[in-house]
Amino acid sequence: MNRAVAGAVAAGGAFCATFALLHLAEGADSSAELARFGKAYAIVRANYVEAPGDQQLVEGALSGMLGDLDPHSSYFDPRTYAAMQVKTEGQYGGVGLVIGLDETLVTVVSPIEDTPASRGGIKAGDRILSIDGKMITGLKLDDVQDKLRGPTGTKVTLSIMRQGLRDPFEVKLTREVIAVEAVTHKRQGDIGYIKIPAFNERTDTGLRAAVAALKKQVGPKLKGYILDLRDDGGGLLDQAIAVSDDFLDGGEIVSIRGRNKDETQRFDAQPGDIADGKPIIVLVNGGTASASEIVAGALQDHRRARIEGSLTFGKGSVQTVIPLDNGRAGALHMTTARYYTPSGRSIQTTGIVPDIAVADNGADKSVFLSLIGREADLPRHLAAEGVPVKSDVASVIRPDPKRIYADFQLSYATELLHGTAPASGR
Repeated sequence: MNRAVAGAVAAGGAFCATFALLHLAEGADSSAELARFGKAYAIVRANYVEAPGDQQLVEGALSGMLGDLDPHSSYFDPRTYAAMQVKTEGQYGGVGLVIGLDETLVTVVSPIEDTPASRGGIKAGDRILSIDGKMITGLKLDDVQDKLRGPTGTKVTLSIMRQGLRDPFEVKLTREVIAVEAVTHKRQGDIGYIKIPAFNERTDTGLRAAVAALKKQVGPKLKGYILDLRDDGGGLLDQAIAVSDDFLDGGEIVSIRGRNKDETQRFDAQPGDIADGKPIIVLVNGGTASASEIVAGALQDHRRARIEGSLTFGKGSVQTVIPLDNGRAGALHMTTARYYTPSGRSIQTTGIVPDIAVADNGADKSVFLSLIGREADLPRHLAAEGVPVKSDVASVIRPDPKRIYADFQLSYATELLHGTAPASGR
């Protein structure tokens, strides 16, 4: 904030008047509330025990204003906005850890495959106590991420606490270029398996490359594809639309409806199915959220794929990032609309119900779910629209307790494509 505006705030009048003029169209109520904010701002600035910075007060006000609306709206300060851009662009220098907060402890949600963290033996559920000898308890996740990231080739030492071990141990890692949540694939006999962990700017390109590689590896005997969207927390809307379009020959993919009904947007698929009509099984679970739910919903409504697994997260809202001063003043990350599947379903809080409900190996392996829960569990979540859809838990297919499975849901999907498993479901 410049000195002229700061002086107006201290004087306690011109500041709120300036903002009120910008919102006269909203009526007297807005002017009165903005005046109240201006008075409070001036009192805090003049009387707090230590002189607060104007930037600190403004950013705190913006965070509170957005954060109190719903669990997905927030203010990005300039550093957070820059970090968000790195994530969507698809790569950074670091060790390859997805982390979350379990109360005050930084917990590993998952190490990214083939990164320094995974090769160093770090496991999901590990707690990070310190980085380079400095305790990180109480730090924000963004600050912890900053400490983990850095120039490639530099070293970082993590102190790890693991369940079942009495004492912490240290892991020394060398930072590398990390492809943020890249698409991976592998051949499983005559089936192509593709894992999409998130939707960033490289996702559609990665998917197309994966399908092309699998066609070349398997050849004309390729039976079909398994698209794994489990624990995929979402990402860029345009990439979810592009991925859906890759498997559809036409029809609606998703529609977006904001508070003004005349601003509804509809996105349709273009001709061309990169899978050549081959059968597709989409794996989902409670960590499948947002953009990944758009893909699952579109393929399900068009009957292009069978959805297997468990009820998804249920995030049916769209967030728009609005930079302030070209990002130099941060950005507003704000819920602006709900999205609807081709059949007109809003899955906000209800999620995508799988066509074939299949349990995992018998235990909840998702650290993501234990840390986050589902959309309906989040405070201030948007209400569901229409009649909530419920999963028929009685029809869940469960693993044989006498057998050991590396991944029961994946094994069952393979049997479905081979025609050796019953396709019972809802």
